Amino acid sequence: MMKDGIEATATLQASEKKDEGFVSRKLIRPSLGTAARSEKLERSDRVPSNVNKRIAPPEQTHAENFYYQKQMQSKTPVVVVLNDGEEIHGLIEWYDKNCIKLVREGESNLLIYKPAIRYMYKAGEVPKP
Repeated sequence: MMKDGIEATATLQASEKKDEGFVSRKLIRPSLGTAARSEKLERSDRVPSNVNKRIAPPEQTHAENFYYQKQMQSKTPVVVVLNDGEEIHGLIEWYDKNCIKLVREGESNLLIYKPAIRYMYKAGEVPKP
């Protein structure tokens, strides 16, 4: 009895909505035939999607940071050769993204911008030409 009342109310509401211009529409999904599905599977079996894709190398390897940390912890004397050929001897006290701080014995400390450095080596080693 109660069920009939609910269905009647739903039907009444639906008919009122149709009068307002609202029409309930059923979503129709086309079914793929077995031939289309098997063709799709065959294509995916032939060429895996990740064969031609290469993994991009990491943006930063942290090798430079590792080198600076090692030289700072062991307090290794280094020689910094600048772009103009000037050599500066000292110990690396700290570094950041753009520069290094070199502590020198008997002379003032220097803040050297990394783009100004041609190369650096340990003070006891002979640089390779």
